[in-house]
Amino acid sequence: MNKKNTQQPTPISKQKARKVFALLEKEYGLPEWRQPLPAVDELVSTILSQNTNDVNRDRAFDNLRAHFPTWEAVRDAKEETIIETVRVAGLANQKGPRIQRVLQQITRERGEISLAFLRDLDREQARKWLIKQKGVGPKTAAIVMQFSLGIPAFPVDTHVYRVSGRIGLRPEKMNVEKTHLWMEDLFDPSQYGAGHLNIIRHGREICHARKPECEQCILNTLCDYYENTK
Repeated sequence: MNKKNTQQPTPISKQKARKVFALLEKEYGLPEWRQPLPAVDELVSTILSQNTNDVNRDRAFDNLRAHFPTWEAVRDAKEETIIETVRVAGLANQKGPRIQRVLQQITRERGEISLAFLRDLDREQARKWLIKQKGVGPKTAAIVMQFSLGIPAFPVDTHVYRVSGRIGLRPEKMNVEKTHLWMEDLFDPSQYGAGHLNIIRHGREICHARKPECEQCILNTLCDYYENTK
């Protein structure tokens, strides 16, 4: 993930990205991340968010915080107890042990459960450290960096990947991992947060996976998919 892209966005593709950002801003405004969380909290919350909705993610996170006074207590609890506590988030048999492993790894490497030290690293160093932790992928790392640590990163979830591919913001066959770096090259760092959130919203409301509402889409004049299917 820390390898430099061999492909780079062209000035034309960057111009297209600016137009996309402007249209989404006009339609949806400049959204802000939900209540910012400390980095470890954000890391745990993002692990819980995998393959579930925001409501169940938050319920599982709140359950953890209600049942355990500290992250150290979560780390040291019986695995089956953590699994039951986060059951509402789904895939609890995976997420519970994953959370504990991450907390254990942080403790082994840092001597405490804290990610504050990452603020002193550059972006690629921070990303590399995060994704080497078991259960932490590029998206989770980018969310923690962008929304909790103040390290600019562009998270790519399923909506961002789908919409960016359809519009033509990224090469068609580029994989998700490389798309994180591509989007960071494509947009200005000041646009990462709002751009990420607005593309997700557009993917949920208009650019659906199965039946995109192309005729109602504010981006259809810029969209490769629409141009090729109309």
